[in-house]
Amino acid sequence: MNIKRYAIDFVVVFAIVLVVNLIVTFLYSLIFHGLGVIDWETAFHFAITLGIILPWVRRQGKKEGE
Repeated sequence: MNIKRYAIDFVVVFAIVLVVNLIVTFLYSLIFHGLGVIDWETAFHFAITLGIILPWVRRQGKKEGE
């Protein structure tokens, strides 16, 4: 596996998931609790987890297709 490509995929997925999760937690807090609070801990946990798993799953799918 090309580690440089995996690192780039990780950073891209991490950034996208982090931004989306920040928006979702902010809107949830604003709509249901009346507070504009961002849950940073949850956002980073999701971003790190999905940043590792999604590129790995994508690589495994490409290997099976070859």
